[in-house]
Amino acid sequence: MLGVSRDGDVVTIELQREERRNALNLELVTLLREAVLAAVADDARVIVLTGRGPIFSAGADLSGVYSEEFLAGLMEMLHTIESSPVPVISAINGGAIGAGVQLALASDLRVISPDAYIAIPAAKLGISVDRWTMRRLVSLIGGGPARSILLGAESITAPDAYNFGFANRLGSLADAQSWAKQIAELAPLSLRHMKLVLNDDGTREPETAQQRAALEAAWTSADAQEGRLARQEKRPAKFLGR
Repeated sequence: MLGVSRDGDVVTIELQREERRNALNLELVTLLREAVLAAVADDARVIVLTGRGPIFSAGADLSGVYSEEFLAGLMEMLHTIESSPVPVISAINGGAIGAGVQLALASDLRVISPDAYIAIPAAKLGISVDRWTMRRLVSLIGGGPARSILLGAESITAPDAYNFGFANRLGSLADAQSWAKQIAELAPLSLRHMKLVLNDDGTREPETAQQRAALEAAWTSADAQEGRLARQEKRPAKFLGR
């Protein structure tokens, strides 16, 4: 389910759930969080995250995405990556969808393969994403493109992801690992401070009561149930706004 390898000061963590397109479930997000913590404890200088097979991550596994336990575990894992004292690079192959995009957003740098894409189709499922995700997306690519991804549920190609500022480079896993080796030679205390400041972008500010109520309403709605059922039955969803 998860593979970990090391080359000098660079640790590569690979999602290995190809049969589910590297979709994240509670077990996988727990293992991923533990692997990041272990890499830091073992004095890794840079961490590279990637997915085995044709896709980086298809997002959250819909068989368990509606549980509070999964959502709490997902956010804990994302904040562990964000707050780790070493740079984390996501090497996005094929595509990143939903929680796969969140994983990339928690990383400090992103290398995306030229044929890849990103998407957050929450509105197609009758659900939503948390404030941290939306604010981080806006901070990286700006409000206009972020609105297209979130409100328009549009997919963004790798070239556009690069032009918008979501991806730092176009390239492969090997390119990401080569870049990681270069970064690993830089001063770690300098990088730690820069990461702390760069991630102080307002994404951790508390949400308002109105925002929390709206998020919970989406997740517990009949529309959310309809979105899940429509996906299982491979048909267009019919949302009623309740």
